[in-house]
Order: sequence, then structure tokens, then C-alpha cells
Amino acid sequence: MGEQRGPAPEPGKAADVAEFVGLLGELRAWAGMPSYRVLAKQVGLLLQPVRAVPPSTLVDVFKSRRRRLDLDLVLAIVRALGLDESGTAQWREACIRVHRPSRTLDPVGVFGQLPADLPTFTGRREELGRLFEAATQRRDGVGANTVVISAIEGMAGVGKTRLALHVAHRLVRAGHFTDIQLQVNLKGFDPELPALDPAAVLESFLRQLGVPAQQIPAARDERAAMYRDRLRDRDALVLLDNAADEDQVRDLVPAGTGCLVLITSRRSLAGLDGVTPHLLDTFSQDESLELLARIAGHERVAAEPEAAARIVDLCDHLPLAVALTAARLRSRPAWSLGALADRLEAGRLDAIRAGGRAIRPVFDLSYQALPALPQRVFRVLGHHPGPDFTPAVVAGLAGIPTDDAQHVLDQLQDANLVRQTSPDRYELHDLLRAYALDVSAEQAGAERPAALDRLARWFLHSAHGAAVAMNAPGLPELSAAGDTAPLRFGSYEAALSWLDLEHENLGAVHRAAAREQLYEVTWTLPIILDQFTNLRFHRSRSVATHRLAVDAARARGDDAVVAWNLRGAAASLCELHRVDEAERALTEALELYRTAEDRSGESAALLDLGRHCLMRGRYHESIELTRQSIEFNEVAGNRRRVMIGELNLGAAHYLLEDLTTAQAYFQRALRSARACGERRGEGLTLGNLGEVGLRLGQVDSAHTYYLEQRRVAEEIGALDLRGRAIAGLGATLRAMGRPDDARAYWQEAHAVFTEIGSPEADSVQELMRDSEADDEDGPRSTT
Repeated sequence: MGEQRGPAPEPGKAADVAEFVGLLGELRAWAGMPSYRVLAKQVGLLLQPVRAVPPSTLVDVFKSRRRRLDLDLVLAIVRALGLDESGTAQWREACIRVHRPSRTLDPVGVFGQLPADLPTFTGRREELGRLFEAATQRRDGVGANTVVISAIEGMAGVGKTRLALHVAHRLVRAGHFTDIQLQVNLKGFDPELPALDPAAVLESFLRQLGVPAQQIPAARDERAAMYRDRLRDRDALVLLDNAADEDQVRDLVPAGTGCLVLITSRRSLAGLDGVTPHLLDTFSQDESLELLARIAGHERVAAEPEAAARIVDLCDHLPLAVALTAARLRSRPAWSLGALADRLEAGRLDAIRAGGRAIRPVFDLSYQALPALPQRVFRVLGHHPGPDFTPAVVAGLAGIPTDDAQHVLDQLQDANLVRQTSPDRYELHDLLRAYALDVSAEQAGAERPAALDRLARWFLHSAHGAAVAMNAPGLPELSAAGDTAPLRFGSYEAALSWLDLEHENLGAVHRAAAREQLYEVTWTLPIILDQFTNLRFHRSRSVATHRLAVDAARARGDDAVVAWNLRGAAASLCELHRVDEAERALTEALELYRTAEDRSGESAALLDLGRHCLMRGRYHESIELTRQSIEFNEVAGNRRRVMIGELNLGAAHYLLEDLTTAQAYFQRALRSARACGERRGEGLTLGNLGEVGLRLGQVDSAHTYYLEQRRVAEEIGALDLRGRAIAGLGATLRAMGRPDDARAYWQEAHAVFTEIGSPEADSVQELMRDSEADDEDGPRSTT
């Protein structure tokens, strides 16, 4: 800090804050007059937690007109200026002492019109930091001082008012905005009273600012001008709580560059000039548990940690819901947390209450402020079973054009009744979903059956369009789509991307359709999605959806649909190495086809059983079943099934060590796959040709086949085939004498298989272990 001369200034001489600030300036001179920029960097490192301190913040500290100082900031400055802990302690004592008189002598009062801060305030560390920084760095884009307008927005019950009050108190305690603090509840969302007239609020503020009643103008714009004039050169904080919209607060914003305006609202205030929105989300798990413990008691929460976690989850981490639930628990010392969690699970919205306060009336205010169409869309959103939705999904659900759905979602987002999670994707808070279902049930007509039927049909036909774009084979015919047009896709990539984005929604809609006995959706959707689930290895989900379809078809006596979906389930069961379940499903499917004298279905089941016999080690039986299937399908002209049969025959001969015959069948299968545009079959065959080439010592050829397999897998998005290709490339590199490169490929393949949940991860792990063992044993001779 430069050369120090003489004793440091004595802070005990200060009689008030102004003198204390003067002595602090002398201490800076004693320390060599470091620049504010240099000092700010050192002060930031001494604060807890460590943070960046703008030089302008330090400039404010050294101004003699300050009425209040941030103690932590003062102590960090003193340490940065070179004082030891003994000297720092003297400055701490003096700082506390000079502030005592200001609490009784300041004519405005330290807290002015601010309501008391809440002792149970919890969390919001990042939000507090952003608001504090915005309030203390009052500069516009060209460096000029400007009024700061921070709008804290969020859904009902998320804690906007508590946060605004807490940050206001912290700012004042830190010595900011100490001249004046004004606060008003604008009642923008009040169950009993209308929103306050801005003209009336201006009159109240002017009286608080000392303007005699007879001097207050009658016109609103004249009151606003006088209000701005009164605050022009003041360090003022104005808290406008519960604003209805921009028009209500526009005239309540002062023009003084030393002013801060904090606004809370359930609606977006993006139309207010100069506003910075701070969107408030629900609590984290830790914040929710801390609030529960602060109100209900730390010992009770610590005694039942699992029940406490259930409670905050059932409150969906909404601060008001957690606070009401905790208050109810506190008032009933005989209740266990587990019992309360059971009540919440049974009653949900009705159970979230304490005394005369409840969560539902809070939601009522937001809902009732909506126009008719957004109200209806909000209600039917409660019936959407999936995790999120797009404008197109909402259009299908509500039976309205997509452009209208987008407009309504904008309105719901402005009201903080839905949340946008990414471009064009939205979600509904769980408690709001429960509320939407409640208000939907109160409508005269039943909304659920029609809404779910529309949504399920829209997803079904959109998924069918995606499957067509991806050249999926064997798709079922569907009935009419309904009034809302489903999506259509111009490319394979667009279809696959949509399925990736919507696969969670598709699964949820299918389960809901099965519960509501929407038969066509229940039995056709798993078949339509077969190609996608194969590509992305959603095998466990595929088994579950096909089994729901089987149950629905059995209940109707629809044996053809039972057999079709048994085959679909068996295909995924085989990939999961659940061979006993697969064999039972395929055996039943074959019997159903034979009973119905369905030769085409029988040939398909024979083909599937032939593949299954390979996994059982029954190679000759596999050849016989496959030849029977090929014989029928060659006559029927089903080139795809013939290709699959050629693949099966090649695999059987490979496993019987007849490698030359196996290679010939695989080459025929490759030609067939390419001829009929069966890309997944092409990828499978390329991998088989690579494997047999390795066994025949054709290493370069095998390497080329695996490269082609990887290319095809990546083009069609087949994750399991990509893993197999990478593992095969590792095997060829090992055969080329490059074990380190081989292990790198196997590690990549293992990661792919592990991520998709494929049992082949174990096989690759075994390859890596064998390779490491070979390295330890030294080189081996080959025969």
C-alpha cells in the first residue's frame, strides 16, 4: 500500500458517521492513498464470501454525507489498508458506536416506511446478490447515473414480497438509500379489494414526503411531476408491492439518479421503460428444507428426514406452500412429519393451509384475472399427462390453431402461470397443475375426456407422420386424425429430432390412453414407435408399452393385435437378454397366428423365433425356422423379411463355424438391405461382415466394414449400432497390433452402451480385461 508514516488515525475520536467517514479517509491517506480500483480488488478478497467490489462502491463509502455504513465493508477496507486485528477491532467498535444515535435521531428513520423484515427469510443467495449489485451499480449503458428499476416477477406464492423486503432492509443497513424509504401494497391481486389507483398512491407518497394536503394537485400527471421533483436529489428506495401491470406503476417511478425502485408482480412488466426483470423460481431442495425447519423446528425435521423431503416435494418447493405447511405442523406438536406427508398426498391443495390462510385462494386471483380462452387453455393443460408442452401440443390439446395457442401461452407466461424452459417449450408447476384440474372439474361439461382424446390422437398421428418420414416398415393404418392437424415432417432428421424431444410426452400420453381405454392409441402407438425405440435403445420402455397394448387387446379379444404387440415386446426383450420372456411371447404369438390361419403373421413370428434360437444356441432349429419364413416371404414379395432371414442364416452359419457360408449370406443380406432401403438392416449387416472378416483374417476389409457401419449408425441415429461399430473398430486395431488404440475405442464403446443401458457394455468390459491380461502375459503366438 506504499510507505506508512506515523500512527494511524484513531477511530474513537469520531462523534458521528460523518466524522467516522472523515477518519476513514485519513486512514486511506496514511496507507499511501491507494486508488479506489486497487483498493476494491483487495477489499473483495477480504469479504465473506469473496466477491467483486466495484470501485464506485468504495467511492460512496468515503462520501461524508453518508448516514449509514456497511460494517462488513468497512472492516474489509480497514484490513486492506494495512491494520492488524487489534486495530481493526477498534474501528469495528467505533463504527457500531457512531451508528447508534442515527436510529433515534434520524427524522426519516433508518427503515422509513418499510414493513419489518421476516426472521424466517431463507435462501435466495444468488437472487439477493444480483439485486444488490443492480442497486449499487447505478449506471446506464453509456456510464451515466440512472434510476434503477428492478421488477421481481414470479408465480403466486414464490416469495416475491419477502425477497423484495429483505433486499431493501439489507441495502439500508449497508448505508444505501438512507434518505427515504417508501412502500405500498398496490393490491394488484387482492381477493377482496380493487387495485389501488396510482393517483391515490401518489397522494399518499406526497403526504409522507411532507407536502401539505392543500398543496397536492388534483391531476394525476401533476402529482407525478411533484413526486419526481421531491425525490430528484434524494437517495430513496421505493418498494411497489403486488403490482397489477405497467400502467399502475409507471407514474410511481421517480426520476432521481439516486433512487431505487423495487417492484413485485405476478405479471410480466416488460413493457415498463428501463425495467430489469428478475424472474423468481421455486426453492431448491435445500432451501425448502431449511424453511421447513426454521418454522416447524430443526429438531422435528432432523428426526424425520425422509418425511421432510416428501413434504417439500409435495409442496413442489413453492415457498408459500412450504411456509403454510410448516406453520400448520408447528401448531400441531403431536403430529409426525410422516402423518402430515400422508395428508398432503391425499389432499394436496386442500391440505396446504394454516389457520385462515390457504394456497388455493392465492391461485384463484391469478386465474380469475385471465380472459376466457386463456382460462380454458390453462384448465385443459392440467389434463396433459406429460412433463412439458409446445404451442403445437397445446393446439392439439385445446383444439385451437397453433398461432392462437402461442398467443395464449404468452399470456399465461406473462401471468406466471406457465414457465418457459427453452425456446417453444413450457411446463406447468405441479401445484398449478393440481389447481387446473380442480377448476376444470368445476366446469359444467366434462373437459378431461375430450381434451385427452384430442391430445392422444394428435400425438398418435404426429408420431405416425414421423415414422413415415423415417421410412419405418409395417405401420398400422389409423382412423381420422380429428380437427387439429398433426405435424408433418420434411426429412428423416426433423422426424427423429421431434421424437427425441417428445418421447417423454409420448410415453405419458400412451399410459394415459391405456388408463382411459383409448384403444386405437393404446395398441398402435407402440408399433409406430418401434423403429425409434430400436434406434435410441429405449428397450425397457418399449416392453412396457407393448405389454399395455397386449392387455388392452386381450380385454377386447383382438388376437391379431395381441400377437403383433407380443412380437414387438419380444424384440426388445431379446436385446435386453431376457430370453425366457421373449420365447414365451413369441411362442404365444406364433400359436395365435396359426389359429387365425394368418400365414403372413406366422412367417414373421417364425423369423423372430429363428433369431431367438440363435441366442439359445439352437442353431440348426434357427436355420429351419428361418428357411420356412423365407420360403413364404419370397413368394409374397416381402423383401425386408427375406433380408432379415438372410441375416439370421448368416449368423447361424457363423456360430456353427461355417464362416465362408456365413459371409456369403451376409453379403446377400447387405445387397437386399440396400435394395429395399432398410438402413438399420444395412448397419447390422455391415457389422456382421466386419466380424466374420476378422475371423477370416481379412483385417483391412473388416476395418472398412466397421467404418461403414459407424457412418450408417450415425446417419440414422442408431445408438446401439454405433456402439457395436466402435467396439468392432477396436477389435480390428487389436488385430493390427495396436492394443492401446483398441482400448481407447473399447472405452468409447463401453460409454455408449452404458449410457443407453445395453447389456453389451459387459461384453466390451470383458474385451478390455482380456486385452490387459494379454499385455501382462506378454505377446502370444497365434494359429
